Amino acid sequence: MTRINSEKIPYYSLYEKAVLIRKFENRLLDLFSEGKLFGTTHTYVGQEATAVSLISQLCKYDVVFSNHRCHGHYLVKNDDPEGLLAEIMGKQSGICCGRGGSQPLCRNNFFSNGIQGGYLPNALGMAFAEKYNNSNAIVVAFIGDGTLGEGSVYETLNLASLLQVPLLIVIENNKYAQTTPIEKNLAGSIVKRVEAFDINATEVESNDVSVLYPLFTNAIKNVRNDRASSVVIVNSYRLNAHSKGDDFRDPDEIKRWREKDPLNYFTSVLSDKDRTDIEKKVASRIHIIEEKVERAPFASF
Repeated sequence: MTRINSEKIPYYSLYEKAVLIRKFENRLLDLFSEGKLFGTTHTYVGQEATAVSLISQLCKYDVVFSNHRCHGHYLVKNDDPEGLLAEIMGKQSGICCGRGGSQPLCRNNFFSNGIQGGYLPNALGMAFAEKYNNSNAIVVAFIGDGTLGEGSVYETLNLASLLQVPLLIVIENNKYAQTTPIEKNLAGSIVKRVEAFDINATEVESNDVSVLYPLFTNAIKNVRNDRASSVVIVNSYRLNAHSKGDDFRDPDEIKRWREKDPLNYFTSVLSDKDRTDIEKKVASRIHIIEEKVERAPFASF
């Protein structure tokens, strides 16, 4: 994928969104360690470039469906770390009044849950509704490589092709289905699986917004203009464990991927001062939000 002129990519705002995801997710893990959070969570650390490159280009009326690793998608779509933190902490001021927790989220055309592939038929139905209503909206659905073992994925691809609906499916291949490496879990080519349904598939391996931003510009434009489905496969890597501590990967492998940390790519397009200013601003914002949320009342059941 060819890089485009840096003046056409809003690096400053993209970095701020990426840093918000990174600091928010890492602070969640700290809060678990401090005994202030319960249950589980699945962080988006290492995959931030995909969310910021795609969702930042959507219109407010576009719809996003996400999975268990949904925080990064939600933060870019709604810029609402306070509502998200309150939800995860079980507070009344949370996105779903503190009753959903880390995975089932619903606000402003954003929907997520932890049932792998279970929401894809819903995304298909929403895309069909947008087509039926002659709207200009598109629907974006995120899944992971592990979800490709679910039959609902292929049922959705089949109907998406037959019905010609404005659905963009993004497969975030982070190389592992929980702790199972992809080579032990998935046979054949992901692209060929998609193309078998006569749906366009694009595959890229990158954590660089200079690559991903123009790729998603074209993908969004094509789905919106053609009112037909498309799939983008982003081969990336999660730098944190699957959830809080279940990490059995080779430490050398993780080290190699840390060199490809999506935040590192901004060093060539933003000054040290800009990056430092953004990081301080985001850290302060999260600190203020955390103090406010901790004082808020818990959800009532």
